[in-house]
Amino acid sequence: MRVLIPLADGVEELEAVTIIDVLRRGGVEVTSAALGISLTVSGSRGVQLLADELWATLDTDAFDALVLPGGGKGTEALLADPTVTAAVRAFDAAGKHVAAICAAPAVLAAAGILKNRKATCYPSVAAQLGKSYDDAPVIADGNVITSQGPGTAMLFALVLVQHFAGDEAARRVAAGLLATF
Repeated sequence: MRVLIPLADGVEELEAVTIIDVLRRGGVEVTSAALGISLTVSGSRGVQLLADELWATLDTDAFDALVLPGGGKGTEALLADPTVTAAVRAFDAAGKHVAAICAAPAVLAAAGILKNRKATCYPSVAAQLGKSYDDAPVIADGNVITSQGPGTAMLFALVLVQHFAGDEAARRVAAGLLATF
């Protein structure tokens, strides 16, 4: 399982790092990709993150899942990049997993993939999800998985491990982290 995680300036660091770390602990191959021209991404709280690759250089078709971390400014950057929206649509059309947390489910809504699906997000973004919105920490609806925000990042990441690497891997990772799952 190969997972692609785009990182844009303004990304919520807690979400990005938690998702990448937990997935890797679960044995999932993760590639973080900076949206800009530098591998260095400035997080929403000033933490500098170093991406693995540049988004523009990747063949997104080579990945099995796409996971979007949130953060207000980071999500705005994801929404402004038509290649991200196109990737969301392509992954969904191919039946591949598409996941997003915090404000980033707004990208899924903008891409039009939440029709007839339930999803969750940070409360201030709920209106953008329309009828799809449901108030829950994590929602998995078919190949789409969403979560609410920084406080739900660990559970979200463990649910991703469960979907990408299986129940046993998720339980093993949760036990090692002393996390409830």
